[in-house]
Amino acid sequence: MIINETIGTFSEHPANGRSIDYLDLEWFECTKRIQRKKTRSGEEIAIKFLREGQRLREGDVLFENEEKLIVVNVLETEAIVMSPSSMLEMGTVCYEIGNKHIPLFIQEDKVLLPFEMPMYRWLEASGFAPERHHVKLLNLLKSNVEPHGHGSLGSTIFTKILKMASSKDE
Repeated sequence: MIINETIGTFSEHPANGRSIDYLDLEWFECTKRIQRKKTRSGEEIAIKFLREGQRLREGDVLFENEEKLIVVNVLETEAIVMSPSSMLEMGTVCYEIGNKHIPLFIQEDKVLLPFEMPMYRWLEASGFAPERHHVKLLNLLKSNVEPHGHGSLGSTIFTKILKMASSKDE
């Protein structure tokens, strides 16, 4: 089965008595545009997203018919979790992590990143209070500049900051 795009989300396409077959993905597989995987029931899926910026999210429906749905499930992984106590701490920790080009997730007022012992120790030594948890990394912060976004200001954090900064200078 070849999937070129998602149908919608599970909340928009309830099971209504149909079976649900999950496609389990690691957090880093959600941004891959081309990949082959098997669902829990063993059905082969070929994902081939043609447009830039397409990515899979928890609860995305990839296929549906009268008998079943195939739904994305993001697996839990070991992560560093921080609960910044102020906006200054939030900004500082996000800046420092982003400066090291490590994927960053913001979920429920917490900053999360995939677990790496050197980063964990660095955060501790820098005065932050990192914790080690098994969680689903779901909300990847899209903070990089898209390589194919020439001439247009997209919706990345970087371009939003640029827009805000430029409007105050005028």
